[in-house]
Amino acid sequence: MGLTDRLQSEGYTVETAEDGNRGLELARDNNYDLIILDVMLPHRNGYDVCRDLRQTGVQTPIIMLTARDQTVDKVIGLKIGADDYVTKPFEILELLARVEVLLRRVPVASTSDSEVYHFGSVQVNFRSTEVHRDGRTVELSALEFKLLSYFIKNRGTTISRDRLLDEVWGYDAMPSTRTVDVHISGLRQKLEDNPHHPQFFLTIHGLGYKFAD
Repeated sequence: MGLTDRLQSEGYTVETAEDGNRGLELARDNNYDLIILDVMLPHRNGYDVCRDLRQTGVQTPIIMLTARDQTVDKVIGLKIGADDYVTKPFEILELLARVEVLLRRVPVASTSDSEVYHFGSVQVNFRSTEVHRDGRTVELSALEFKLLSYFIKNRGTTISRDRLLDEVWGYDAMPSTRTVDVHISGLRQKLEDNPHHPQFFLTIHGLGYKFAD
């Protein structure tokens, strides 16, 4: 049974694309709940599709499928906006579990006493899920926004990687902790004045991370 047939047998409505260009077109024009994106696509590879979707503001959760088992390939996928990756060959039950976790996520309506939170030159609007820095819109993926919201809600608290995986990703530490590091690095790049010497997203060596404001 192919992947499409298996997903449909689990009750999901599935639409497929035969190449990267068509996949990009469909993802831009439709409001999907989840995108499963193979890296090795004809005409336009999965990395390019993922990057282009994020650059155009599409925040739909993305799972990357890749036959490559090199850490650098996984990191590239996460840095350009993928929420998760599965290395081929994979067990279908593992993919289904990750699909279920991503679909269970709900947008964070409010994680603060007010609808808008400020730190440095950054403004976070929890109701509209918009982020601005120096008055300019900052494009965050759905997972990046959820991670940012979780940090703000728990500001001043040192949080372990395993706890972040459990609370934000919902995987009970199933993926590599490198996933956490990459996404925090992304927040630093987008929201810190000096990402190499962060002021807000701090590494607490041996323990985890802390949002300091």
